[in-house]
Amino acid sequence: MKTSDFNYELPEELIAQEPLEDRASSRLLVLHKDTGEREHKHFREIRDYLRAGDCLVINDTRVLPARLFGERVGTGAVIEVLLLVRRELDVWEVLVRPGRKARPGDRISFGGGRLTAEVLTIVEDGNRLVRFHYDGVFEAILEELGEMPLPPYITHKLEDKTRYQTVYAAHDGSAAAPTAGLHFTPELLKEIEGMGVKIANVTLHVGLGTFRPVKVDDVLDHEMHSEYYVVEEEQAAIMNEAKRNGGRIFAVGTTSTRTLESVTDENGVIQAKSGWTKIFIYPGYTFKAVDCLITNFHLPESTLIMLVSALAGKELVMETYAEAVRERYRFFSFGDAMLIL
Repeated sequence: MKTSDFNYELPEELIAQEPLEDRASSRLLVLHKDTGEREHKHFREIRDYLRAGDCLVINDTRVLPARLFGERVGTGAVIEVLLLVRRELDVWEVLVRPGRKARPGDRISFGGGRLTAEVLTIVEDGNRLVRFHYDGVFEAILEELGEMPLPPYITHKLEDKTRYQTVYAAHDGSAAAPTAGLHFTPELLKEIEGMGVKIANVTLHVGLGTFRPVKVDDVLDHEMHSEYYVVEEEQAAIMNEAKRNGGRIFAVGTTSTRTLESVTDENGVIQAKSGWTKIFIYPGYTFKAVDCLITNFHLPESTLIMLVSALAGKELVMETYAEAVRERYRFFSFGDAMLIL
């Protein structure tokens, strides 16, 4: 299976640069994977495809304003630091640009010294481990000084940080948003719950690896990035009860999908657990938990389009993407949505 099998042509103007004012007004392309039928709707109509007893699984991670711009102490050189993973209380693995200006022992100052970082060592992929020093609460300082780590294909500045958060974001830790969830509003979720649909939470902290292209020709040679997840006992019970009673599991996004497929045993029982997952889902994979998927449109040759193709079939997905281009859907993080039934 070749990486190039998942390529498609996308006009640059179809890459959404800004979120719509009304989250639920995004378009929704509905794909019936068994028949190949496609419907063109709006996202708030997703309620028409849910029924009492189904379970909607959302990822309640919260994106950190993890992009910081500072100065190297002693030289004044401008340095960009992107928080990736918290290794200890104040020790983070970070991406630094330009890396040559951040050697072990160097110090970087942010916000006139309100926050400083000491470079400890260089780790895998050229990332750095840094220790932060500050007075007060780290998260509060980050909210003040940090910017949202928008994907590289978004070139417009985001004025309202909340628009790169889901309305149910709760647990700090992501370097990128679980973007399928950006379409939901509190009102829509309340309406769905009122229909008798159960809503369950999982947490998967999205890493920047989600944007990294697959650089190998053969899909099977790709090494997947690792991301931290948590599934609580109470939430696992909600999902398992829905499955026992014949309800369908609707995963909101590839992140929820990866979490569920990482914690579900061979008997289809969802386990309450936490840990790191490197699960790589591509065509040929047999799903253990997820029945239906709500997702955005993904980058060509990405692991995410491979995951979608595993659920609906590569040929059908590529045909559907071509139709989405013809119909002028908006693509990627701030773009429109797709429902696979």
